[in-house]
Amino acid sequence: QVQLAESGGGLVQAGDSLRLSCTSSGRAYNGAAMGWFRQAPGKEREFVAGLSGTGGVTDYANSVKGRFTISRESDYNTKLHLQMTSLKPEDTAVYFCAGRTGTLLETQTQKYTYWGQGTQVTVSS
Repeated sequence: QVQLAESGGGLVQAGDSLRLSCTSSGRAYNGAAMGWFRQAPGKEREFVAGLSGTGGVTDYANSVKGRFTISRESDYNTKLHLQMTSLKPEDTAVYFCAGRTGTLLETQTQKYTYWGQGTQVTVSS
């Protein structure tokens, strides 16, 4: 089984930067597509950024393009990062790391098998 654990959330001011990380554990996990999702209070969980299994394809939600960057370090296990800059109050949400069993990048939550517990990001105005 694969476990994912996020870290790096916190309270920041508008315009600040924050870096989220997600570390896999359990059995070996690398070469699969992974992504970041977020869920604000009263809203559906939404796709933020994703990375294909090879790392050659990335995708971002329109709302974060140009501000967020997804990256990965792969070894026996995987460490996924989300560099967030120029943060806005509307970026406030719980951010989740997610992993697929396949290599294709997907944006739908139901395509992901493994999920972390989430980390809170709060951006004050």
